[in-house]
Amino acid sequence: MSISIVVPCLNEAEGIAGTLAALAPLRARGAEVIVVDGGSGDGTAARAAPLADRMLTAPRGRASQMNAGAARARGEILLFLHADTWLPEAADTLIVEGLKRARRGWGRFDVAIASGHPLLRPVERLMNLRSRLTGIATGDQAIFVTRSLFTAAGGYPEIALMEDVALSKRLKRYGPPLCLRHRITTSARRWEKHGVVRTILLMWRLRFAYWLGADPHKLAPRYDRS
Repeated sequence: MSISIVVPCLNEAEGIAGTLAALAPLRARGAEVIVVDGGSGDGTAARAAPLADRMLTAPRGRASQMNAGAARARGEILLFLHADTWLPEAADTLIVEGLKRARRGWGRFDVAIASGHPLLRPVERLMNLRSRLTGIATGDQAIFVTRSLFTAAGGYPEIALMEDVALSKRLKRYGPPLCLRHRITTSARRWEKHGVVRTILLMWRLRFAYWLGADPHKLAPRYDRS
């Protein structure tokens, strides 16, 4: 089963080349890499283009960018990867064999946060445990899904925030996720820039508000300001 990796980005010039370079072994084994820029003003697209199979532009917003990438993808499996996140070795084999073995249509990885801050170790464990118990995946966990299931579920809801949670809820109607214990590594830059405790509390408040029915478009400015 072929894989298309969709990477949404916005003003990621500093790190996008490293993220995409790490995908070179997967590309060598046949994976397709699609970068979807949301209107960067820092030269992200110029740095990304030589390291991707397709370079697209779409209206700003992860949901719209990832849907645009999925629409142009050729792979039978879609893998959505944040621009500051790195996959484990042989991620393509882990996904293909895992989905076949478990007879599932979608899944995600466990996550590790690239930081030595002691508070982020329990954050990792809680993220992975919560996902395993609820069947809800976050974008930091690199959601992967068969093209046919993604289409049946209607793709990402085009909302300003919590698009990963909303997609997970759609996909759960067709079956539970495959929770791979192999870890991807995601940047700690948001936690480190704005304070670990402050960022944790903010994310809890936003998730709780969304669970209570708050409009994601009204929550998004609070996330962006952070």
